[in-house]
Amino acid sequence: MSTIAETADLLPDVSAAEAEFARRKSRETWRRRLLPAAGILGALALWGAAVWIFKVPPFVAPSPVAVFATLTAKFGLLMENLLPTAIEAICGFLLGNVTAIVIATTFVHKKVLEEAFFPLVVIINTIPVVAKAPILVLLLGNGMEPKIAIAALICFFPTLVNMVRGLESVNPQAMELMRVLSASKTEVFLKLRLYNSLPYLFSALKISASTSVIGAIVGEWIGSTTGIGALIIQATYAFDSALLYATVIVGSCFSMLFFLTITLAERLVVRWQAPTGH
Repeated sequence: MSTIAETADLLPDVSAAEAEFARRKSRETWRRRLLPAAGILGALALWGAAVWIFKVPPFVAPSPVAVFATLTAKFGLLMENLLPTAIEAICGFLLGNVTAIVIATTFVHKKVLEEAFFPLVVIINTIPVVAKAPILVLLLGNGMEPKIAIAALICFFPTLVNMVRGLESVNPQAMELMRVLSASKTEVFLKLRLYNSLPYLFSALKISASTSVIGAIVGEWIGSTTGIGALIIQATYAFDSALLYATVIVGSCFSMLFFLTITLAERLVVRWQAPTGH
């Protein structure tokens, strides 16, 4: 009976601890939301103050108010030019990453191919994007194809490296267990290697989500009349700095939305990974 009474006395303390844990978690959640918002607002305030204090000409650097007014007044133009860039970035993202996954799988199962062609992949990756763009325009024409190809090339290398590492860094004990169970190469790949590689893959996909947009924009700088990249060039030559900044913000927002989409997909797929707290 005394033991039961002692246990009953502990119950309020447990409830209080759970309540305290919930309060701390709620405070941490709000802190993660409010601090980035405060940082953005602070940066905007510093930007506006610098333009006002130093009397910066509008064609050099507009105020945040002027940029916001341009975003509102030319929203239709900005969205019209965002559409082709988004299509190019998404298609390049899919093409580059699917190709990288297929080649990484081939490299893991055929080491000879990895030893022969991986150095070539590294050499191609060292070529600057601005040097690849004119070559691809000459080869593929002046449509969406070279922009998609540039975005795909930018996405390809990080995913290939991460996917190869993820497929190869399998627990030796788990691999030995699969051999003892007489698992085929397909079963080892699908039930062990693929699951092990998913955290590595999503790390690369989050990088690719941003770089694919950069690739599409850089491709549009080389002979394009539509898209975020083309609008940036047009605004620069016209000394319309407010439109230039507004265009950059729209492209950045799309890139961030793309990144958040991949992050959400990672949380839905990679459920067994412990949260990092970031």
